[in-house]
Amino acid sequence: MTLDTLNTLPKSEALEQFSICCGASKWAEHMTAFRPFQDKNELFNLAERIWLSLASEDWLEAFSHHPKIGDIDSLRKKFQKTKSWTEKEQSGIQGAGEHILKDLEESNRLYEEKFGYIFIVCATGKSAEEMLILLKVRLENDSKAELLIAAKEQNKITQLRLENLLSL
Repeated sequence: MTLDTLNTLPKSEALEQFSICCGASKWAEHMTAFRPFQDKNELFNLAERIWLSLASEDWLEAFSHHPKIGDIDSLRKKFQKTKSWTEKEQSGIQGAGEHILKDLEESNRLYEEKFGYIFIVCATGKSAEEMLILLKVRLENDSKAELLIAAKEQNKITQLRLENLLSL
């Protein structure tokens, strides 16, 4: 899709496309309302500014639109709209050993118990081992610090998905 196409989509279609990039409904609504974008830089900069201006409830809403790292069953069942992008983003999981996958599963459970939401990481280019190390390190954070880290990771994911959207 080109930027011109994105700029001229009917509101409902633009909202759907932005929602695929980021699951925070307020973010998608703002992005839809701020069209047309002059260029990609404006799109990416505005996407980040809007994201960082949102409340923690909006961030948590976006987090809920992701499968857990390594949770392939969840990816297949619940996240059909983002399946191809998420599979690509989490490709580092492919070929991971059983012990790594089990450790990821357990660490994900501990993370969710501690923070109340799933572990959010921009998985693109990271191996399963790297993600596991990051998860374990971030389990040591306090809630406030971790929420900000997760929000920054979500912003990275959103930026990548916007790039993917414009390369369709």
